[in-house]
Amino acid sequence: MTIPLYPSIVMEASLSPDHAGSKVDDLCQEIHDATKGWGANKQKVIDALATQNATTRYQMAIRYKELFDKELVDVMKKEFSGNFGLALQFLALPSDKAECAMIKKATDGIGSSANVVWSILCGRTNAEIERIKKVYFATYDRDLGQLMAKELTGNMERLVFNCLQAGEEEYDPKYHTKEKAVEDAEFIHDKGQGRWGTDEKSIFKLLCASPQQHVEAINQAYADKYGYTLLKAMEKELGGITEGRIRAAALHMIGMKIKPYETIAALIKQACAGIGTDELLLTCCVIRYQEQLQYVQSAHIELYGKTVHDRVREEVGGKFKTLLLQVLNTAWPEEG
Repeated sequence: MTIPLYPSIVMEASLSPDHAGSKVDDLCQEIHDATKGWGANKQKVIDALATQNATTRYQMAIRYKELFDKELVDVMKKEFSGNFGLALQFLALPSDKAECAMIKKATDGIGSSANVVWSILCGRTNAEIERIKKVYFATYDRDLGQLMAKELTGNMERLVFNCLQAGEEEYDPKYHTKEKAVEDAEFIHDKGQGRWGTDEKSIFKLLCASPQQHVEAINQAYADKYGYTLLKAMEKELGGITEGRIRAAALHMIGMKIKPYETIAALIKQACAGIGTDELLLTCCVIRYQEQLQYVQSAHIELYGKTVHDRVREEVGGKFKTLLLQVLNTAWPEEG
């Protein structure tokens, strides 16, 4: 099965955080004190909010409303601006609502930030996709599928549409056999390398529906039969200049099934590649993958010879940098 990203409290949709004790109340009070009056104290808000994991932040989002009759995210939006303020808004929401807010931000204005959209919607568990669709509609009164049809086109729309179906099959060793893996590898080759013009729609449909163990078997069968991996085949088939974003999205979807932590590390690197950092994508990565950081960090160091912390220091500055580093340190404290 594709790895889950949400803490269990999000999927349980608990609306009663009282069991968290006084810690959550104290944190909410610290934020309230730091944001009342003239001029909010950025560092005190960082210390209260960015030092917590996703479970505690979920509890804080609910409890703050109960204590002060206002949404925590609205306080962050009112008091802070820029990339720093946006990151605080995402941190002030439960994980599912935060991802919906990220999608909303990525699709506001002229053109969509497709990298943020596909990195959230591709390679997710069925339950989390269904959750995102439900929460997005409840929050913004708009069907997520219809939004994607408006914002995306061509093969990108086809890939994301397949992911939105939440149709990944449950692994069944009696059905997902070695023979079926060979058959599916041949199917993918025939729809791609083995023909003039790639049938992306058929390939995306098969891979989105295949569980992690079966994709791994297809990958091995493909390498055994054709001399290179499924990932390499997709790189070749979606290798044109105009296909760059589609290639990245398709490789991300496959990678989240067979090597998720290396794939997340590559996404973080992508946010920092080229001229100018994609601050929105970097922010989304640091916050969304906080719970997985202990594994992502190891992969990032092995692949690139530096920590995610190092990359953040190189790419951003000011209190925005302080905030992102604190989110990272909550999951993976740096020595010294």
